[in-house]
Amino acid sequence: MSPPDTVPPVDMVARRAERHPEKAHRPDNPIQRKPDWIRVKAPNSPEYAETRRLVREYGLATVCEEAACPNIGECWKKKHATFMIMGEVCTRACAFCNVATGKPGGLNPHEPANIADAVAKLGLTHVVVTSVDRDDLEDGGAGHFAAVISAIRERVPATTIEVLTPDFLRKPGAVERVVAARPDVYNHNLETVPRLYPAIRPGARYFASLQLLDRVKEIDPASFTKSGLMVGLGETREEILQVMDDLRAARVDFLTIGQYLQPTPKHAPVDRFWTPAEFDELAALGRGKGFHLVAASPLTRSSYHAGDDFERLRAARHAALAGAD
Repeated sequence: MSPPDTVPPVDMVARRAERHPEKAHRPDNPIQRKPDWIRVKAPNSPEYAETRRLVREYGLATVCEEAACPNIGECWKKKHATFMIMGEVCTRACAFCNVATGKPGGLNPHEPANIADAVAKLGLTHVVVTSVDRDDLEDGGAGHFAAVISAIRERVPATTIEVLTPDFLRKPGAVERVVAARPDVYNHNLETVPRLYPAIRPGARYFASLQLLDRVKEIDPASFTKSGLMVGLGETREEILQVMDDLRAARVDFLTIGQYLQPTPKHAPVDRFWTPAEFDELAALGRGKGFHLVAASPLTRSSYHAGDDFERLRAARHAALAGAD
């Protein structure tokens, strides 16, 4: 991992760019120097090495690596890995994402069992499972999500499960199939404000994503729902507040907000770096709007501290219910 206050080395940028042939024709957007408050340590702990070994042993993909997450050293030191199912190639080409784009291969029928075994060996009490977009599949991969949840439940029944799913756009019945498998947390990220969707998330639809989150609550009102936003793409404070209102109208419990970091010169540029004080303000505003929990900081990501946050989320709901009695 490159030092936090410099641009990535040229060879690293070139390797990342190879993952995105669809962006090759785009003009370069220079990668800005990161501010002092965005600092991470290089991943070099023994625990990191052991987590990496287990991931390789079972032939698994993690969003930690595929999305070049800045928190990988900290999380893997604690043996917290976010598993990315259904391959390493996404059918979409979002302007912010470092996951490779292309034509995916077939699903691995052994993947659910392999993930369950890895969860057991890592001793995870809370696991996050996400995926690439699989628009090529009839159900968008919903059945595979359900199979992974079931395998983890059977192998390590005490482990709580959080899923971060695609939007399942134009995939009837997909959301219902995942909810029926009873994950403990259902996460789907809006990522950005609706005005920026055509440029940043062109394959998605803002209101379809909102409807997905609302549908989860409609099917299972007791479920925990979660969504995430990036800032630094050109959004305004007012637009973020409107998204918060939209999420609360969809009964979302937990909101994460983090700083967008540009993976390569071919990705969307950083419009600006929000300060820690601004993140604190967003967190306070979100709590005021009724979210049970808001995690907001420059390095916050959807699965960052997910296990601890799940316990805080449960405690916040219990407190809210007790206060309503």
